[in-house]
Amino acid sequence: MSRKITFHTKVAGTLLAALLGINGSAICFADDDNHKGGREKILYIWAGDEARKAPDFLAVINFDENSSSYGKVIKTVPIPPPGNVGNEPHHCHLNANKTILGCGGLLSLLKGQNGIFFFDVSNAGDPKFLFSTKAVESSITDDFMPTEDGGFLITQMGSATGGAPGRVAEFDGKLHFVANHFGTMSLFQEWPERPPLDGFNPHGISTRPDLNLMMTSDFILPSSTLTGSAGPVLRGSVRIWNYKARKITNTIYLNSPDGGPALGTMDVKILPKDPRGIGYVAGMFDGHIYMIDPMAGTAAAAFDCATVTPHVDTDVTGGMGQILATPQSGDRLIFGLFQAGQVGMLDTTDRHNLKQVAVVTLGPVNSGPHNLVLSGDDKRLVVTDYFLNEDDGGIIHFEGDHKVHVVKVTHDTLTDDTRFQLDFNTAFSTGKARPHGIAMK
Repeated sequence: MSRKITFHTKVAGTLLAALLGINGSAICFADDDNHKGGREKILYIWAGDEARKAPDFLAVINFDENSSSYGKVIKTVPIPPPGNVGNEPHHCHLNANKTILGCGGLLSLLKGQNGIFFFDVSNAGDPKFLFSTKAVESSITDDFMPTEDGGFLITQMGSATGGAPGRVAEFDGKLHFVANHFGTMSLFQEWPERPPLDGFNPHGISTRPDLNLMMTSDFILPSSTLTGSAGPVLRGSVRIWNYKARKITNTIYLNSPDGGPALGTMDVKILPKDPRGIGYVAGMFDGHIYMIDPMAGTAAAAFDCATVTPHVDTDVTGGMGQILATPQSGDRLIFGLFQAGQVGMLDTTDRHNLKQVAVVTLGPVNSGPHNLVLSGDDKRLVVTDYFLNEDDGGIIHFEGDHKVHVVKVTHDTLTDDTRFQLDFNTAFSTGKARPHGIAMK
C-alpha cells in the first residue's frame, strides 16, 4: 500500500523520511515553490470598469504554467460600497509576508472617496477585501513599497487637495497608519515631516535598506491634469532619502541632453547589489533613461529610447518610457514604451552607457504596455496595457488596448508567452475593464 506524506520544509521532510525509512518518492514538500521562488501560481490584477459604473475590483488569474487554465480568470473580488466606483485603480503590491495586498486609487479624491485599499491574500486563490482608508495630508495614491515589518510605504503624488507637496504615507505591519505621539495627542505622520516646496509629487519609489537608501521620483502636479487647468506641470527630479529616518537628504534635478529639464520622471529603480546604490529613472516625455548616483548626488542620461531597434515612430520621442524593472542579477534594466508597444531590456554593466540587449513588440502604436512586474525568479514579466484615462475629468487619455501579457525573460532575451491570453475588454460580464496593478503569489 502506497502513501504520500506532506512536509512543510524539505530539510525536515528528508530527515524524517530517513528516520522512518520512507521512500523519498512518496514525499511531497508543501512549500517547494516558495523556497525556489518565482513559481507563483496566482496573478492579481487591480482594475477598474471602463464605464465607471461597476465596482473597482481585484481579478484573480490562474498563473500556473502547468495548468490547462493558465491565463484564465478564477474570480473577481469587487470592493464593496461606499466609495467603490471610479477610484481609478492604479498600482498594488504584496507586503513582505505575502499575506496582504495593498492597492491604490489614483483619482479617489475627485469623488471624496478613500484611496487606499487592503486585501487579505493569505489564501492566495481566494482574496478577501479588508478595508479602505486614506491619508490625512496627501492623496493621489500611487505606488506601494513593502517594509520589513509587513507594512507599506506609499507614494502619495498630491497634497490633500491634489496639489503640492505630496507625501509618502506609511502603514505598519498591523496596517495602522503610522503616527507620532506627543503626550495625549496623536499626530498622523506622513513623510517627510517637512516636505520640500519645490514640486514634491512622488510617483516611483525604490529602497535598499541594506544601504539605508530610498529614492522617490517626482512625476507631475496632479491638479494640473484636470479639465480647466492650464496644462500639465511636469516634474524632473529624484529625492534621495535616509531610509531609516524617513528624511530627504538630497534632491537631484535632471537635465535632458536635448536642453532643459527632464520631463516627467515617472519611475525610479535602484539596482540590486550595486554598492553605490546606483538607480535609474525614465523621463516619460523626453525619451531618456537617466542614471542616478546617490553618493555623488548626480544624474546623467544613460540611454536614449529613440535608439531602440526596431524603431517605431511615435508622437512622443522615444515612445514614452514609463515603468522600470530590475532583475536580481543587478546588470539588467527592463523598461516599457507605452506608445511604441514595446518592452526592452538593457545591459547596465557600464552604468553610464546602457546597451540594448533585447526588445519584444507586444502590440501596435499606442497599444500601451505600461506597468510591468517580474516574478520572483525573474523568469516571467507581467505587463498591463493601460496607463490612465481621466475621461471627462481631465486631459490625460492614455488608454492602451487593455490586454495583459506575460513575457518570458532570460539574461539576454525577452519573448512573448503566446500561451497566456488575457483581454480585459472581453473577460468580464460587467463589460470592458482597465487593468493596471500587478502582483503575484
